[in-house]
Amino acid sequence: MTMRLPNFEFVAPASVDEAARLLSDPGRSSLIVGGGTDLFPKMKRRQAVPTTLVSLSGVDEMRGVRVDAAGNCVIGASTLLADLATSEVVPSAVATAAASIASPQIRNTATVGGNLCLDTRCNYIDMPETWREASGHCLKDGGETCWVAPQGDRCWAINSSDLAPVAIALGGSVRLMSTRGERLVPVGDLYGDDGIDCHTMAADEILVELLIPSDGGRATYRKLRRRGSIDFPLLGVAAAGRFDPDGICLEVRIVIGAVTPAPVRATEAEEFLIGQRLTEEVIVQAADIASGPVRPQDNTDTGSRYRKWMIPVFVGRALRDLVADDG
Repeated sequence: MTMRLPNFEFVAPASVDEAARLLSDPGRSSLIVGGGTDLFPKMKRRQAVPTTLVSLSGVDEMRGVRVDAAGNCVIGASTLLADLATSEVVPSAVATAAASIASPQIRNTATVGGNLCLDTRCNYIDMPETWREASGHCLKDGGETCWVAPQGDRCWAINSSDLAPVAIALGGSVRLMSTRGERLVPVGDLYGDDGIDCHTMAADEILVELLIPSDGGRATYRKLRRRGSIDFPLLGVAAAGRFDPDGICLEVRIVIGAVTPAPVRATEAEEFLIGQRLTEEVIVQAADIASGPVRPQDNTDTGSRYRKWMIPVFVGRALRDLVADDG
């Protein structure tokens, strides 16, 4: 079956202000496009049918990586993932996460903002339109039933961003702009725990840049997927922490991605680790605590049981990364 893009108008503003004005035009049904590596396949599957695409490719101010006066790493939303993966300015965990995304061809097209704003994914909606019509439309596709959990009343499509867990673990924020002005939002607050209302930003807001604070501490990202490239994560675990000279944990963030509609902070495990030295016994306990509340669903590659089993394994690996330098 050949899937073609629907008809649409393509506009390429030269500034964020111009893009915001176009996006807020009530006479248009507009969507932002960066590299289009996720949006264009969705349009071919008729999951998204905008009348206008507002391209950010010509907005120079949204590209590049720099360090501001406060020492924070500022990453433009239109920065290519390939450039982020090789940057010596960003924290190594951010570069690692970027390098793990998709393939070299896609990383040379896809953008930071696009990965942070990925729509949620599910086996029941990421299919051609004719398949979805034949099987019955799910909640996210305008139907009345979530085929992942038919007895429930919510959508379980998952967030598959690789950058989001790392940015949350490092205490990052995003700058959003619209015709109403701008606001700075913690990355963790960008996501809603629902597969349909998966982002809290308004439809006319533009994610302009990602800010990573200078005091995020040691950080790491661990990713599980079927193949070593191309595939979306089956599970992504980011961890960041600060330790005193004796190796006692002063602060830690553990973020689990790609198993629910929003990245999940393992707050109970974080609290357990504060004031402790990360010995092997402590790491195993913390990994089990982190896994406890997380409920993967059967809506992506491999079954939910396997992904559940892998959560403590990958949390443990991430925590070991944090103390590896101390032997």
